[in-house]
Amino acid sequence: MSSQKENKPATGDHQLKIGLFGIGLDTYWNQFKGLKPRLEGYLDIVESKIKAINGSVLNLGLIDTVNKAFEAGHQFRSADVDLIFLYVTTYSLSATVLPVIQRAGVPVIVLNLSPEASIDYKNFNAMNDRTLMTGEWLAHCSSCAVPEISNVFRRAGIPFYEVTGMLHQDPECWNEIEEWIAAANVANIMFHNRMGCIGHYYSGMLDIYTDLTQQLATFGGHMEMIEVDELSCLRKEVTPSAIVERVKYIREQFDVAPDSSEQHLESAACTSLALDMLTVKYNLGSIAYYYKGTGNPDHEETISSIIIGSSMLTARGIPVAGEYEIKNAQAMKIMDSFGAGGSFTEYYAMDFKDDVVLMGHDGPGHIRIAEGKTKVKPLKEYHGKVGSGLSVEMSVKNGSVTLLSVVQKADGQLMLLIAEGHSVPGPILEIGNTNSRYQFSIGARKFVNVWNSHGPAHHCAIGIGHIASKIVKLGRLLNIQTIQVC
Repeated sequence: MSSQKENKPATGDHQLKIGLFGIGLDTYWNQFKGLKPRLEGYLDIVESKIKAINGSVLNLGLIDTVNKAFEAGHQFRSADVDLIFLYVTTYSLSATVLPVIQRAGVPVIVLNLSPEASIDYKNFNAMNDRTLMTGEWLAHCSSCAVPEISNVFRRAGIPFYEVTGMLHQDPECWNEIEEWIAAANVANIMFHNRMGCIGHYYSGMLDIYTDLTQQLATFGGHMEMIEVDELSCLRKEVTPSAIVERVKYIREQFDVAPDSSEQHLESAACTSLALDMLTVKYNLGSIAYYYKGTGNPDHEETISSIIIGSSMLTARGIPVAGEYEIKNAQAMKIMDSFGAGGSFTEYYAMDFKDDVVLMGHDGPGHIRIAEGKTKVKPLKEYHGKVGSGLSVEMSVKNGSVTLLSVVQKADGQLMLLIAEGHSVPGPILEIGNTNSRYQFSIGARKFVNVWNSHGPAHHCAIGIGHIASKIVKLGRLLNIQTIQVC
């Protein structure tokens, strides 16, 4: 790395905390010997499986009375858990559930998990002791209380989600649980994220304007308003030796075109180091920037040399969106927090011959999800912007991809718009911009029509892998509308 310490955004002490409890009916314990420890054993299995996904789990055990329910609610609230898994081990009273979730005040996932794929009916019916038989049945009747709990949650206005499956040998079930945890982790990251808003909107680009208060009300976090002057001043603090080292690092990380001037490389390195200092100062986890840069040579050089440093930050988990596209910086942060990357993009052209949509953007690219090494090329003109300098050219890795747009609707509320497709090989526009070819199951023509019908801004975030199901769960946890086009 360079002389500047590599900064990675973190939630500090705010790592995802999961609450877990099981429910039962205390009346059963004296009636059916061995039932309670058996159910507690099931709960221990759930705890160990969840801990394997997320290390921090607060298991409050079996809640089987109203008094314990109130105490559990206070404990979860005091522990500041982000998500609660409610494991329905057997029939239980809804009165042992409602106070817990009411007091905790966080999303709840109801686990309707059977200990086995089916009851061994032959051996069960051969027991010849109806009390023992009833106890055995109660150890398998996790589904019994779920409708009662669902009814009470609905009437109490508590959002809830259910996972139905088996305790063992059920990949579908446990993959769904893992996705809920992943979505909760991203919600936690977004709540603690600090976004740096450098400069101002691109004048006249009306679709990207957004209500910052609504962004914070939906995702949480903080928006730090930053003047370009500060970044320009930080550039003056960068030492010549640090610039030399950063230029060397840039040459290692990128495929730098031979016609890239050393002056442009040094300018980009200087701005990259200044960006590092800025992110440390404000503990930034994402950035949106734009500045016209006219009339002030220092600011013009700052903005015209920002692309490489922004690409490097994006690759380190601090996504940077150009054109002050705050909504898309949020989308990029979501994608990156899911481990999918998240590169800034827009429509570039339609290819009806190959049934693909060409998409890319000038400015930063996500070099960690690039197909091959990202190229650096000099541009004499930044189209639609002032100045000249170095730009990046890359395609997203061939394979499955997911598109995400954070949409501000006419009523001011936010929405998540998703599509799954594939990045495919083929010719691109080699103009020093990010550029990829995408195919969609519904075809390029229909994709464009349906995507546009939902009124997104012209930017979106591209990530690798098909993760729509995870984003849908995130939308549910955040209680915002989520639409999947394909």
